[in-house]
Amino acid sequence: MAWTKPERLPLANLPTPIEPLERWSADLGGPSIWVKRDDLTGMDLSGNKIRKLEFVTRAAQDEKADVLITCGAVQSNHARATVIAASRLGMKAHVVLRGVQPELMQGNYFLDRLYGAECTFITPEEYREQRQQIMDNLAEGYKRLGLRPFVIPEGASDGLGAFGYAHAVAEIMEQEKMLGVRFDAVICAVGSGGTLAGLILGKEIEGWDAQVIGINICDDADYFTRRVIEILGEVRSLYLPDLIIRPEMISIIDGYIGDGYGKSRPGELQTIIRLARREALLLDPVYTGKAMHGLVQEIARGRFTGMRNILFLHSGGLFGLMGVTETFQSLLEE
Repeated sequence: MAWTKPERLPLANLPTPIEPLERWSADLGGPSIWVKRDDLTGMDLSGNKIRKLEFVTRAAQDEKADVLITCGAVQSNHARATVIAASRLGMKAHVVLRGVQPELMQGNYFLDRLYGAECTFITPEEYREQRQQIMDNLAEGYKRLGLRPFVIPEGASDGLGAFGYAHAVAEIMEQEKMLGVRFDAVICAVGSGGTLAGLILGKEIEGWDAQVIGINICDDADYFTRRVIEILGEVRSLYLPDLIIRPEMISIIDGYIGDGYGKSRPGELQTIIRLARREALLLDPVYTGKAMHGLVQEIARGRFTGMRNILFLHSGGLFGLMGVTETFQSLLEE
């Protein structure tokens, strides 16, 4: 397959380990569950976003950028990772955050401010309909100041960022050999579509035979199918003209968004608590907690009958968890 491979700027601690969840697997009574610890890509630069940013920030450097502009929720893991990456590379950062400025600095927002980011708060409606225009306007303002801004989309989920998880697939395949295990499927949370698109891209490039399955934590499967096709379309137009994109490449388990993005139900929180106590593995309520809760329910329904090993991608989120500890309080006091 002829293609132009984009350059990568190493920022993450790679490879991240793959570990078995033996007690959890026994509790669930289904396939053996393993976890890819992308929560360990770094301390402050932790989580899945940094894999995408390795490619995006290299492009920013190539354009001699000195300001990174991006967007996300107030507790956005991606915004925090972008801010810290900018600091590491000697750049400024400006994040457009959906919601009201918190009275108390906690979690990812605290780190945004600690690392010196400029923060602009907009309403959910503005975020949904105007976030790109708002970021472009900020970029124009920086240009007038003589600076060189580089705008990064939500989650770094575009054709370039997708290579972060295409690269991860090659890493996983090497670890399969080292561990002597073959994964029947890899499961990831889907919040902007970039990680899922990257895993699918890696599967196509590397010829990996595992199923790639996403569990959406907002919107619905139809929305993310379109989004992943859009991202892969960018890959094809910019880097890989021979890439064949088929809707059947995209597998998304719908039905686990609960009360919506960033909103938790007791069952989801209980899954996080149980896994922490059984395996000392900490998930977050926005992404990995909902995805694991969905995986647990689907195993109970028999969806993965016949599979031997499932790899769960831990995409991070610890700092976001530290911003919503009050949601756990009543459950922990029982």
